Amino acid sequence: MEMSKKLQLARLAAQVRLNILDEVHAARSGHPGGSLSIADVLTYLYFCEMKVDPKNPKDPARDRFVLSKGHTAPALYAVLAEKGFFPREDLITLRKVDSYLQGHPDMKGTPGVDMSTGSLGLGISAACGMALAAKLKGQDYRTYTVVGDGESEEGQVWEACMFAAHYKLDNLCVMIDWNGLQIDGPVAEVMNPTPHDEKLRAFGFHVIVIDGHNFDEIEAALNEAKTVKGKPTAIILKTVKGKGVSFMENQVGWHGSAPNDEQYEKAVAELKAAL
Repeated sequence: MEMSKKLQLARLAAQVRLNILDEVHAARSGHPGGSLSIADVLTYLYFCEMKVDPKNPKDPARDRFVLSKGHTAPALYAVLAEKGFFPREDLITLRKVDSYLQGHPDMKGTPGVDMSTGSLGLGISAACGMALAAKLKGQDYRTYTVVGDGESEEGQVWEACMFAAHYKLDNLCVMIDWNGLQIDGPVAEVMNPTPHDEKLRAFGFHVIVIDGHNFDEIEAALNEAKTVKGKPTAIILKTVKGKGVSFMENQVGWHGSAPNDEQYEKAVAELKAAL
């Protein structure tokens, strides 16, 4: 990847992270840790990978994205705002009673959201349906979904994986955000779902393991996924929970806690240095 493109993406991702902090700070609630860990991959998807048009968010030919780990909606909203689906200024209405930016994605009320999610396991299942629909209709759009590592403890996730392989959904890309932490602590201690790579291969997936904060690796993995025929692709993203904010990184307490004013100012200062 050219250095200029990489720098542009890094700045975009830093702005996305700033947006996330603005949202959860204004709401005084939300899920910053897992939102920050997927900021890089979402930035790449929406600005380099997917065919989407903010002026035509329901375009039947668009690529689909499903945030299966729906509690990290602040990350999705942050990217959608930067892409132009709605004004950045609206982000601070997150979780307000009269806002269209709910605590979890709402496909009926939020421009650019393709699926309402929040109940863990639901999103990947819906993504499988979208990918199969494209096959049945002879359309060439692709479907992408991000699944949480803690979410992968859900049986429905593995039922969806069986479905995806059975129907040879090579137009589906499942991305697992492996930051190693969930609300109750380390994923490996709560209910260890690893090894993801071996299990997904056994389920019939083409599997790629990358650094989820490295744009070169993200680009290479998504390009590789498009060459795979006859089976779905899973990209395991090795990430850092709270990435970009020093005192939030790898701290399970930031799974579902909003920063106070002092913490917010400190985090903003760190991220602005990356712009």
